[in-house]
Amino acid sequence: MKLVVLERNSVGTDVDVSCFEKFGEVEYYPNTVAENTAERVKDADIIISNKAPMNESTLKNAPNVKLICLFATGFDCVDLAYCKSRGIKVANVVNYSTAAVVQHTILLALALEEKLAFYDDYVKSGAYAAQDRFSNFDRTFGELDGKIWGIVGMGNIGRRVAKVAQALGCKVIFYSASGKSSCTEYERVEFEELLAQSDILSLHCPLSDRTKGLMNREAFSKMKQTAILVNVARGPVVDTRALYEALTTGQIAAAGLDVLENEPIAKDDPLGSITDSTKLIITPHMAWASKEARERLVGEVMENMQAFLNGEERNIVNG
Repeated sequence: MKLVVLERNSVGTDVDVSCFEKFGEVEYYPNTVAENTAERVKDADIIISNKAPMNESTLKNAPNVKLICLFATGFDCVDLAYCKSRGIKVANVVNYSTAAVVQHTILLALALEEKLAFYDDYVKSGAYAAQDRFSNFDRTFGELDGKIWGIVGMGNIGRRVAKVAQALGCKVIFYSASGKSSCTEYERVEFEELLAQSDILSLHCPLSDRTKGLMNREAFSKMKQTAILVNVARGPVVDTRALYEALTTGQIAAAGLDVLENEPIAKDDPLGSITDSTKLIITPHMAWASKEARERLVGEVMENMQAFLNGEERNIVNG
């Protein structure tokens, strides 16, 4: 059996993937783009991929493919209907990065609330050593205790964030973008109320027609000027230009982003021009990528393959 790992480096070179070799001959590629996908998978029985397109144009000359295992939860890059028509099973991985994303969400909120970048720079610049008093709190900061933490997307990640936020003394409210949330532990509100009440607003929803551009000019105009936005969901949930205007005009206080409309960040993205890290922190889509999470991801892909070879359907998304 031949396995092709199209984006080996997407799980990091510090994580061992040799476990796949017990299933057969493995061909590894550090990264794969659309243009070279078809050539690389033509002899594969099992494909392990992340963002490489899996569709008719890349798979039509790969007659042996039986299974596509994704280094991901999302399957946007896979034509599920085409794969089903070919009898190709597609398996994803769920919940492997929940702890890491929750941790990153809280980190961004705390760093922005406490103006951490300002105070770190204050000490390292020599300004603290030059002053004649023991403390400095020139830049006003506050506590999370007693604040309202709003959430869009009350799935596994949203619920874990809610639990931590509550432990930090926040009141948690949420909006269900799908309208189908079964969560009863926290107060569910309409979107307008969520915007108006939230001191911290974190996004954990999937990208859909309902959520694309959800955070637009109108939404930002209804938020508190002291509010902090955290987006660890998908970049297009937030209108980039609207967020830039909201931050530069003081419509909201700050934002922490791990995802952007274009990844990597576009050279002309206006958010890239905001250098004040007490107002905006951007990380390079790495909230999911703790070493532990990536190790779990590889282990889950291996389990998906083993189950398939045992005649079982584990995490199959195209039934």
